[in-house]
Amino acid sequence: MPELPEVETVLRTLEHMIAGRQILSVTVRWPKTIEGDPDAFAQALAGEHFNVFERRGKYLVFRMDHVTLVSHLRMEGKYYVQQPEEPLDRHMHVLFDLDDGRQLRYRDTRKFGRMFITGLEYDFSHFHDLGPEPFDEAFCPAYIHAYRKGKTQPLKSLLLDQSFVAGIGNIYADEILSACALRPGRSCRRITRHDEENIVRETRRILCEAIAAGGTTIRTYTSSLGVSGLFQNDCCVHEQKTCRRCGSEIHIKRIGGRSSYYCPVCQK
Repeated sequence: MPELPEVETVLRTLEHMIAGRQILSVTVRWPKTIEGDPDAFAQALAGEHFNVFERRGKYLVFRMDHVTLVSHLRMEGKYYVQQPEEPLDRHMHVLFDLDDGRQLRYRDTRKFGRMFITGLEYDFSHFHDLGPEPFDEAFCPAYIHAYRKGKTQPLKSLLLDQSFVAGIGNIYADEILSACALRPGRSCRRITRHDEENIVRETRRILCEAIAAGGTTIRTYTSSLGVSGLFQNDCCVHEQKTCRRCGSEIHIKRIGGRSSYYCPVCQK
């Protein structure tokens, strides 16, 4: 599943490619992609322009003229900007005809991705109980200290909890904990104030570096907009055989149903 850096990369690439473009018509080929009535969805977007491009957690947010289009890529969702004469396959579920003759196409082999429209001025601060963005001032050591009070869940599960902090997934949770020298299975109540400071600092550093690298290109996520992520070249533990810091063999542990990669030497 694309995580915050990959979603941010998709958003900024789309902004570069279609900012200001008008939607002439919308064709919904797989109705379940749309939350709500697909016909009403298509009618509401006809004539609208792509004006403002935003992200909330892993959600793409497009502010139009009168409505806001929200899209979640889930596992395999991808956007393509193509010419209408280019072949369509059965996984192209939503087509947006643009005023410059091109099409914005949404493709999703797993059919898990969803789109919906809401009001133009909709406030996403408390959207779907998402926690603060990693770059918000609200995400700070004091916030982590208060949030984890009375909790015993593993640190990996805490970082993956979107109500704790929005946008972090499996790859970056592994890398953040590696940078903080904390094992993914460690209880969140067994960390220090220094660890809380490290989590904030390393979360921001790693996500910034990943965004600058265009995200991570792995077998479960590749870009469809001509941007190849390079952060996988900098991963210390995730999907690695040996630790890039000390050379020790990477161990894998299942936590909350997810594979967690860690170095038994660097992460005491």
